[in-house]
Amino acid sequence: MTPRRGIPDDDEFRTDWRGGLGAAGAPAPGLEPRQQSYRVPSAPSAHVEPRPTPVPLVPVDPERDRAISRRQRLLLIETLVVLALSLGQSAWYSILRMIERLTRGTPLSQQTSSLNTSVTPGRPWLDLIYQLSDIAFGIVPALLAIYLLATVHPPKGGVRRRLGLVGPGWGHDAGAGVIIAAIIGIPGLGLYLGAKALGLNTTVQASNLQGAWWVIPVLILAAAMNAVLEETVMVGYLLTRWVQAGWRAVTAIAVSALVRGTYHLYQGWGGFAGNVVMGAIFGLIFVRTRRLLPLVIAHTILDIVSFVGYALLAPHVSWL
Repeated sequence: MTPRRGIPDDDEFRTDWRGGLGAAGAPAPGLEPRQQSYRVPSAPSAHVEPRPTPVPLVPVDPERDRAISRRQRLLLIETLVVLALSLGQSAWYSILRMIERLTRGTPLSQQTSSLNTSVTPGRPWLDLIYQLSDIAFGIVPALLAIYLLATVHPPKGGVRRRLGLVGPGWGHDAGAGVIIAAIIGIPGLGLYLGAKALGLNTTVQASNLQGAWWVIPVLILAAAMNAVLEETVMVGYLLTRWVQAGWRAVTAIAVSALVRGTYHLYQGWGGFAGNVVMGAIFGLIFVRTRRLLPLVIAHTILDIVSFVGYALLAPHVSWL
């Protein structure tokens, strides 16, 4: 039997059930058991810290561990396939383009990078069909990424909740998108001009479409397509999948930002650095807020200003 707290476990202090006190529970000499009185020492009133709740141990299950490892490996393979069909492919060709530029023998600052170019100059209606086709097919990888998230190991709470595509908060998303665009766009323009002055960047011609009535609407649609494609794949999809695959969030953000910078490398080192920074900021915002729409809105605004602004200002200013 466990001794009572506060009472020494010694024969000299064991109490007899009849009330006597003596060695080995015997009554004291000369007293009847019923006539002897005594007082049992009370337990000290020291504060006792509560014992921590034991954490249940997860039993070792090799089969379960192998299943988790296999699922994570398959998710990584899935992300590689999606990248190979979309922006990862663009990154690879951008590397090859940069190698070609560096071995051309002409300084980067004297080279140009043309965006939104006419496919059939002089035939505006056919050119319009080409432009709209590029926009329609360009958004397909984003739809594929969302489909895979929804059907293959979907995140907890569903895809819409994971990407923050649920209300309320649409108005807040729009306002946040405008603020993010200003934070990214103004320093980004300075970085482009500085890199170009240092010979580290090409001259980016953001619009080379012929002067048809549909040029501005097509440029706006192209800006929206770029935003939906890049933010859905590079942020919403990849960050979700790589975390599911066991990566730390900071690692996923860093790799995503590097891929984003790489598929802009054809513009030069300034385009690479600026888009790496933009990708890191967008990734941090998404991880913190779980809202994808502000990033899509911000990217759309940035591209509209670049595309439409260049189309309207380039004939009148020389520094673009």
